[in-house]
Amino acid sequence: MATIDHPIRLAVGTSEDLDDIMPVMESAFGNRFGEAWTRSQCAGILPMAGVTLTLARDSEADEATGFSLVRSVADESELLLIAVSPERRREGIGRGLLQHFLDQARMNGINRAHLEVRDGNPAIHMYRRAGFEPIGRRRNYYRGNDGQQFDALTFALDL
Repeated sequence: MATIDHPIRLAVGTSEDLDDIMPVMESAFGNRFGEAWTRSQCAGILPMAGVTLTLARDSEADEATGFSLVRSVADESELLLIAVSPERRREGIGRGLLQHFLDQARMNGINRAHLEVRDGNPAIHMYRRAGFEPIGRRRNYYRGNDGQQFDALTFALDL
């Protein structure tokens, strides 16, 4: 794992932070696999009850280096998106965002956490290390820019 040259701070985000997260989204996901959300999708979900945006910001440059988007309903919480700028990967930012998601869920009385990830995404290893277990597969869920389809794996963790 690389060392962090600049400390990262986590902060609650709002729709005013979309300009900061969209470059991270585009660089982290690209369009090869069809995983990235559009600005309008993000803007549409942010005002909904139970939805939380967390930004990872470089403390020195005050630039977004990653983010997570979470939706909680009743006693369950879903990690909708988690992304880290490619040049800042392997510094623990993704793990920090994931741990923050789990800590917040526990603090808010959540009993079960869910997520979905493209089959083959290297982040699967991070989710498994955090205790998530596979519970299902959605065939041909993602569609890349070339029309190729990819399965989604669903994971859950009892908290």
